[in-house]
Amino acid sequence: MSPRVRRLTATLGALFAACVTMTSAFPGAAEASPFDGVPNGVTSITLTRNSADMKRIAGYWSPVRLKQAQNNTPAIPEVKPSEAGEPAPPPSVSPTPSGTGKATTAAAAAGEQATATTATTSATGDPSVIEPTAPKKRTADTGAVPVTVGKVFFRLGGKDYWCSASSVASANRNLVATAAHCAYDAKLARAAEYWIFIPGYDRGETPYGIYVGHSLNLHESFVGKGDYDYDYAFVTVHDGFRWKPGKAAGSYEMEAVGSLEDNVGGQGLAFKRSPGRYTFAFGYPAAPYLDGTKPFDGQELKSCDGLTRRQAAPARLVEYGIALKCGFTAGASGGPWLIGYDTRSARGYLNGVNSFAWDTDVDKRYDQISSPYFSLSTYVVYRYAGSRRAD
Repeated sequence: MSPRVRRLTATLGALFAACVTMTSAFPGAAEASPFDGVPNGVTSITLTRNSADMKRIAGYWSPVRLKQAQNNTPAIPEVKPSEAGEPAPPPSVSPTPSGTGKATTAAAAAGEQATATTATTSATGDPSVIEPTAPKKRTADTGAVPVTVGKVFFRLGGKDYWCSASSVASANRNLVATAAHCAYDAKLARAAEYWIFIPGYDRGETPYGIYVGHSLNLHESFVGKGDYDYDYAFVTVHDGFRWKPGKAAGSYEMEAVGSLEDNVGGQGLAFKRSPGRYTFAFGYPAAPYLDGTKPFDGQELKSCDGLTRRQAAPARLVEYGIALKCGFTAGASGGPWLIGYDTRSARGYLNGVNSFAWDTDVDKRYDQISSPYFSLSTYVVYRYAGSRRAD
């Protein structure tokens, strides 16, 4: 593995003090259930070492390449063909969803007032909640559509891919939450390269800037075992920029736009929340269904909403997942799951990310998505990622 990778382990007692100690090996002993809230190790990988690296990656994603990237393959988890139509095991908790479970445009979904119970806020002293933040700059059209959500673009194995992601409130004001498989290939033991985030992405437009990844922070169990119970990542990014026409014909120049949160704000974070909560999921689905039909083009933000339930599939190393009725396909991976979502401000509390798409009734059309359960382990990764700052 690259010498840039640093492995860190935080103990439960040091969790809220954010004390991180160095370790040279992956955990070898059996872990307690994530529902027990036992924190685990963090793997942190530096994506850019200096401003020259940042500019090199920014230059790679020129306006021309970004336009071409719209048609690239969205990243998906590694799934065996024989498992593609495997129905999900019965959940241990099965509330009847009150939402439609159908993917709709985010703007249409925002027009329906959620009946969710708002997540406990930090004002009550609950340490398992981080409050969302509003943008400082008035360039963000908040409300209706969450402009915190966007696309990530990156390279793996010599090919360009993309996923969905969201800005999340943090100490460094430059933090993106996505799926781990949208930034790291566990099979190849390789981190993504040329990683960028574009919030508020809409059919190729970059209205709130482009943010180059500085450091990738994820759970050791995903890195070491490809365990999709930990299919989440928090990427610290540099201050953003946008392309503007240069002095020479056909040329472009970088224009600084400031921090991610200043421009679009950040979703809050909630962990150790039981299933059965009303949840909004967002993303840019693009891939076809198993029957070949293609209901999405990946160019417009979509959403699903309903009640969550537990989801398990040991064959895919998913033992503590959370499921939501939804027809998303690949491309939505990494998009946020928000509880306590306020449709007027378009802000809520991140409580999961799109991970797997499921065909539970085996009709060759996806009807369910799942997310890893957000436990104290998730908070450890988030807290460390939020403490990192780009040079």
